[in-house]
Amino acid sequence: MSCGKPHETDCSEVLAEVYLFLDHECDERRKSLLQHHLEECHPCLEQYGIEEHLKALLARKCGGEHAPEELRRRLRARLYQTTEQTTVEVEVEVTTTTTTTASEPSSS
Repeated sequence: MSCGKPHETDCSEVLAEVYLFLDHECDERRKSLLQHHLEECHPCLEQYGIEEHLKALLARKCGGEHAPEELRRRLRARLYQTTEQTTVEVEVEVTTTTTTTASEPSSS
């Protein structure tokens, strides 16, 4: 999904993180980027609204039950593990330049 306009943050990236945004689980910098994108991209804002309503509906219908802490801990660990496995590795080649200065012969 995209509105066809260039954005600092790609639409697919925003939609992939919409639940982190809804659950207030992203850092302030990321929250600001997502918020800015949602303010300028109507299709993403619309999708965000759908997800927000779905989350509210689930909260009402599920009676406010919470998962056991151990399950939540294991899920968080698995999510972090999956995130680390999908991190893109970048190879960087470093070149160095050495400059030598010739000194003038000393007069004896």
